Amino acid sequence: MTDYFALLDEPRRPWLDPEALKTRFLKLTAQVHPDRVHTASESDKGTAHQRFAELNAAYNCLRQPKERLLHLLELERGRKPDGVQKIASATMDLFIEISRHCREADVFLASRANATSPLLKVQLFERGMALTEKLNALLQPLNVRREALIGQMQNLNMAWESAPKVGTPTRVNVLPCSRLEHICREFSFLTRWSEQIRERVVQLSF
Repeated sequence: MTDYFALLDEPRRPWLDPEALKTRFLKLTAQVHPDRVHTASESDKGTAHQRFAELNAAYNCLRQPKERLLHLLELERGRKPDGVQKIASATMDLFIEISRHCREADVFLASRANATSPLLKVQLFERGMALTEKLNALLQPLNVRREALIGQMQNLNMAWESAPKVGTPTRVNVLPCSRLEHICREFSFLTRWSEQIRERVVQLSF
């Protein structure tokens, strides 16, 4: 498989600085951007377009923490992480609360869509505001957990920086891949739940 870290000239590690990654991506794509090669030969344009597409794919993967961690794990282990998704009890409690509020918002949105009475619409507006506040409040613990996971990724960088070189048989044995897989799984849950909450907040604002 293509090593996106190598393609963007980045060392393999769990955490990458977003701005530094973007700067490197823009520098690498500057010479192969379609606007720069429109007067080149068909062969050169084809090569440039392929390179541009590869760099874009690499950047879109590495700039997303979840996708970056999945890619890193597959590179190191030679296989994709297991599909089993275990949730810690504390995380499960948060998931149950988020699910309850999202279902409440869905029921409200359905009833609001059928409302015709002006008085009822005013009452529903006030209730919608209250639901929006509840959902926005749920984003705070998710953001706190997200920042904690980012901190753990940053700390794990040292393990990758001190590991044997890529291709060394013992490399995967000294890397904390299991820990990284746990972080990846948690990050995936948090991202999905945050998106669900924000989607309903937007719907409530209409």
